[in-house]
Amino acid sequence: MKPPATDPWASLRAHTPARIGLARSGSALATKALLEFRADHARARDAVGDVLDAAALAAALAPMGEVLGVASAAVDRATYLRRPDLGRRLDAASEARLAAHRGEYDLVLVIADGLSPSATRAAPALIAALLGRLGGWRLAPFVVARQARVALGDAIAAALGAGAVAVLIGERPGLSVPVSLGAYLTWRPRPGSTDAERNCLSNIHALGTPPAAAAQRLAGLLAAMRQRGLSGVGLKDEGELL
Repeated sequence: MKPPATDPWASLRAHTPARIGLARSGSALATKALLEFRADHARARDAVGDVLDAAALAAALAPMGEVLGVASAAVDRATYLRRPDLGRRLDAASEARLAAHRGEYDLVLVIADGLSPSATRAAPALIAALLGRLGGWRLAPFVVARQARVALGDAIAAALGAGAVAVLIGERPGLSVPVSLGAYLTWRPRPGSTDAERNCLSNIHALGTPPAAAAQRLAGLLAAMRQRGLSGVGLKDEGELL
């Protein structure tokens, strides 16, 4: 039997990088689809092991404000991957650095490598778009964090004296997009804050939510957080927040 002259899935594939309608050879994937899967899997694994270019990130952020560099208690990438708990705690030198800049801030923006350091390349554009929507907020210095988990933002905010934190972090790489940025917002953060106390906007990248659109949604969530004095499950990202 001859294959169909046209691919019935082509119109759908034009709208998504997801794997749909994959060709098969008997009970297995066709060779092309299998090789593409293996290549994307390799890219995702490589993304986890990337090294954060903290200097380039700091240089991109410097025109917008002061930048502080910190690290978690995970001494290297291998430790970070094996010990998530260490990625949630600051090392001693970072605690001292932040203590020297302690003040009365409404918000601290943290850029963290997470599980996809290269995804942080989208952070400066996101922050540039966000700053214009944060009139009246007292902002702490930007913080670039290495070997960081989301909860490291709680420790950073507590050390700086910030009332809220937005952690822009490289998300776990996927087979379609290995460089996706996530934003986690927490009101009144403290060491021990739970995930139920956070709001998350994920899939910030060229094929998902672009930085400008993400900035608009984040500004709406931050305004609602401030107005209602809460974050997490009690605060919904509804249409009126956009």
